[in-house]
Amino acid sequence: MVKVDDYEVREGLYYTTDYMWVKKEDGKVRIGITDYAQKQLREVVYAELPSEGEEIVKGESFGVVESVKAVSDLVAPVSGTVEEVNEDVQDRPEILNEDPYGEGWLILVSPTNLEEDLKDLMDFEKAVEWHKSLLKEG
Repeated sequence: MVKVDDYEVREGLYYTTDYMWVKKEDGKVRIGITDYAQKQLREVVYAELPSEGEEIVKGESFGVVESVKAVSDLVAPVSGTVEEVNEDVQDRPEILNEDPYGEGWLILVSPTNLEEDLKDLMDFEKAVEWHKSLLKEG
């Protein structure tokens, strides 16, 4: 794990410019929002996630996160079928702020074309550089 300013970037994950992270797990992927995203949102008060069995499409919205500051679409980093939904996030959305890379994961997906989708995502090193560029812009 590396801190870029005050933002955690974890190793072993893939990242999107839509502030999502992806973790490969035995042919499936676990998806969540980044530390940067939860800190920008500030206090998360609501999360709307898809149901198990739903299809998500890379680049399209699969849910919504609301905070006291903003409403943000959750943009799918990969295409596939939702295998599991983190009900805890819907019951206690504040865990997105408390532990975005752990208990605050959103969905587990069985991807349709993982290796192809991963080509468009940032690995750890690229994500660190991207976070640094965000801080320069902001």
